[in-house]
Amino acid sequence: MAFGIIEKVIRPLLSLWQTLSKPAQYLSLGTIAIVSFVMGIIFWGGFNTALEATNTEAFCISCHSMRDTVYPELQGTVHWSNHSGVRATCPDCHVPHNWTHKIARKMQASKEVWGAIFGTIDTPEKFEAKRLELASREWARLSANKSLECKNCHSYNSMKWEDMSPLAAKQMKAAAERDQSCIDCHKGIAHHLPSTDGRTHQLLTAVNISVPEVGKNYYVVLQKPLFMSATSKEEAGMLNIATEISVTDKSDGRVKFRLEGWRKRIGAGRIINEDFGINIKEAELSKEAAQSDAVVKALEEKVDDVTGLPWQKVTVDMWTDDSELTDNVTGMWDFASNTYREACSQCHSQPEVAHFDANTWPGMFNGMIAFVNMDDDTQNLVLKYLQLHSSTYAGGHAQHGDQPEENAPEATPPLAKRQ
Repeated sequence: MAFGIIEKVIRPLLSLWQTLSKPAQYLSLGTIAIVSFVMGIIFWGGFNTALEATNTEAFCISCHSMRDTVYPELQGTVHWSNHSGVRATCPDCHVPHNWTHKIARKMQASKEVWGAIFGTIDTPEKFEAKRLELASREWARLSANKSLECKNCHSYNSMKWEDMSPLAAKQMKAAAERDQSCIDCHKGIAHHLPSTDGRTHQLLTAVNISVPEVGKNYYVVLQKPLFMSATSKEEAGMLNIATEISVTDKSDGRVKFRLEGWRKRIGAGRIINEDFGINIKEAELSKEAAQSDAVVKALEEKVDDVTGLPWQKVTVDMWTDDSELTDNVTGMWDFASNTYREACSQCHSQPEVAHFDANTWPGMFNGMIAFVNMDDDTQNLVLKYLQLHSSTYAGGHAQHGDQPEENAPEATPPLAKRQ
């Protein structure tokens, strides 16, 4: 019986050997199989060697469009130099370590070879023109794969929550619970964020631009340069977005306006703020304009009990372009509200607008702005929206034509509170 079992096992093996050992026309099948196996090893070794050669920083920066743009940007970040001496190279951040995902990434990157051959981004100017497109594509890829490249080195399970600030620990724990993609919050961590005026265009479409008339009030839709006269070519400051002005004259594409506000009586007093004791910027004047009696006229002075600083109520008479003005600020506030809700909720649930007072919001907002991509006009508009709808002005900022935040706490306007 045992012999029968052995025979059943051996016979198929002998039959296979006889088949492999039978001579073909020139070579035995066994020889062909062995040679094929050896050639497979050689091919695989060569393929893997070539793959790894393309997976080095030296290979990445051999293309001058990378060497002269994003590579110097990386060298100024914590991923290049840090207290632990760990350096992340290009493939560490842009190529997953898992072999399957690595091959998929290499196939995606083959399009970049085509771009290099035809000079798609072979100059700094071409690169900057494409930066937003390139960055958006990479952000989308990293978001889709849960930032596998980041997680080559970073792991939620290895984080020491106690070494983080309370706010950072809260946000990171929430991200860990849903295994959130790192790139959702950490855009611009290794390279410069692309500049974009996309939101500015959206703002202009959301607001009804007015043709200014003398004797009427308007709101500034985009930041505007200031001039000392109707014909002056030299800029004398900047008028902040969403600032209300009263037009007093017109001449050749410019308007003369009067602005009323408050400034601190320290230094040249260049910053004009909306309210007494509240740092809501309406305009920033040049030193010459700020010290000119023809431009700035003082109305009254008083001391802020909170800071002990003297403030001066003033009027400012200057010129600016007659473009991008509106007689209704509601569209701007709607745009700012939507932008705040959409852009500032990628990392965590944003605080209610009336949660902070007007002087606290700038610090909070500056802490968030590093993680989103906004042009300068949009940043200034959203910050002003937050300040004018903060707890300081809960109950509505009536002169700005907006409704109060729903469920906002009651608060006394600062002027009444400080008098």
